[in-house]
Amino acid sequence: MQVRRAGPSAILIELPGTEAVSAAYELLTGLRERGDLTAADIVPAARTVLLDGVPDPDRVFRLLPRDLTPAAEPDGQNTTITITTRYDGEDLDDVARLWGTDRAGVIAIHTGTAFRVAFCGFAPGFAYLTGLGPRHHVPRRPTPRTRVPAGTVALAGPYSGVYPTASPGGWQLIGRTRAALFDLDRDPPALLTPGATVRFVEEA
Repeated sequence: MQVRRAGPSAILIELPGTEAVSAAYELLTGLRERGDLTAADIVPAARTVLLDGVPDPDRVFRLLPRDLTPAAEPDGQNTTITITTRYDGEDLDDVARLWGTDRAGVIAIHTGTAFRVAFCGFAPGFAYLTGLGPRHHVPRRPTPRTRVPAGTVALAGPYSGVYPTASPGGWQLIGRTRAALFDLDRDPPALLTPGATVRFVEEA
């Protein structure tokens, strides 16, 4: 773990991976909720956590343990967000082949996984969801599509995600949902925020 200044009131914590990032994010948000840490924003990414609006950046380093170990399961304090999905994606058969199963097997694995929002990025409302084991990591498409429809449920590497708006993308498409992932009239606008637990349910 390395801590670097990122401006007069911001620090960047560099970590070995998403599990350590999740642990750091949970710890830091907990400290802020208890009033032990002042930070305007705590922003996790794949291997970093950015804290902005920190009056005393040096104090943050003293608050962090040297070994950050994530909880094996979500702590139950967050409400589970359910995303109803129709599993009819263009790449569903390719994912089934990569996983050594059939379409029903992909659906069973995906709906049977308790995902966690590791971080957000790429586009407003796009959450990178972890939870699939290494056996079910899949490569990106060799050639990205020029347009992936909003609401598309997809996989890439260790992540699952849902495209909040239509955009180019190279993820493996396995389904679609009608859930609104990003809505400026909602508070917060993003349906999926870091630390949240997510479950996918097959549309009846």
